[in-house]
Amino acid sequence: MSLLGDLFMIIGASFCFLGALGLLRMPDVYNRIQAGTKAVTLGSLSLLIGVGLHHPDWWAKLVIVALFILLTNPIGSSTLARAFHNAGVPLWGKNRYGS
Repeated sequence: MSLLGDLFMIIGASFCFLGALGLLRMPDVYNRIQAGTKAVTLGSLSLLIGVGLHHPDWWAKLVIVALFILLTNPIGSSTLARAFHNAGVPLWGKNRYGS
């Protein structure tokens, strides 16, 4: 179980790193929101599974944290994207249809 927990934590840390890299590398705010949300959600859940495998008595708390992440990340990212859209933040030039 310890080896499996370590594996999940390495996978989770890798996805969190890739999400942070996506925040730096993506060309516009909409791509950055998606890169951060998708990768960090998966990374956080993998980290929680890894911690749960190391500390089985924490599962109830970890499930609550996972549910909170699963409920708030999509809502937060769509709210941010809608706010940027309403504020008139343009898409990256190569994303537009017809250009």
